[in-house]
Amino acid sequence: MKEGPDIALIGSLIGDPARANMLTALMGGRALTPTELAGHAGITLQTASSHLSKLESGGLLTQRKQGRHRYYQLAEDEVGLMLENLMGFAASLGMNRHRPGPKDPALRKARVCYNHLAGDYGVRMLDSLITARQIEVTGDDLALTDAGQIRIEALGINYASLKKSRRPICRTCLDWSERRSHLAGSLGEALLTLLIDKGWAKRENNSRAIRFTDSGEKAFSELFPQ
Repeated sequence: MKEGPDIALIGSLIGDPARANMLTALMGGRALTPTELAGHAGITLQTASSHLSKLESGGLLTQRKQGRHRYYQLAEDEVGLMLENLMGFAASLGMNRHRPGPKDPALRKARVCYNHLAGDYGVRMLDSLITARQIEVTGDDLALTDAGQIRIEALGINYASLKKSRRPICRTCLDWSERRSHLAGSLGEALLTLLIDKGWAKRENNSRAIRFTDSGEKAFSELFPQ
C-alpha cells in the first residue's frame, strides 16, 4: 500500500509545458487573465481555460473575479517557493529553455519572485541583514532579531502587521540564478514594497525584472551594504 503525499499529481500539473509557462508567468506576482496566460503559453484561450481549471483544482492557482473579468494568481507563497526551487534545480542541471539573451542580465541582477526580491540584489539584501545580526540563521530557518525589529520599524514597516500574517516573517527561498538563498516571507514582501514605494526601483513592463534608479542603487547600497 502506497501512502504519503502525492507528488505525482503535482508533477503532472507542473510537467505540462503550457501549464509550466503559465505558472512561470504568474511568478511575477501579478494576477493575469486567461487571455494573457494563453498568450504566455502560446495556446488558444479554450485550451488555456482547461489547463487553468486543472491548476486551480490541484490547489496551485486561485482566481478572483472583477466585473466580467477573471484573474488568476498563485494560490499561496508555497507555490512560488516550490517553483523557484524547481527553477534553481533545472538551472543547476543546465536545463535552460533558451540561450541567454539581453533580458537575462537584468533578471539575474534583480527580479520579482512572486512577491519578494530575487536575483543578486535579493541575495545581497539577505546577506547584509544576516551580517548586521538583524536576521538570525539556524539551519534553514531565519528569525528576525530584536535589532532587526528596530531596524525595520525605523524604515516604516509595521512589525505588528507582519506578526499577524499567517505566513512566516522570514524564510529562505533558493535563488535559481545565484544558487543561494534570498529573503522570502512577509518581511521579504514588505521590503520589496518599500523599495518600489520610495521610487528607488520599479518593475519593467511585461517582465519580472526590477530596475533600480541611480538614487535607488545608492540607497539600496546604504541600506544593505556588502
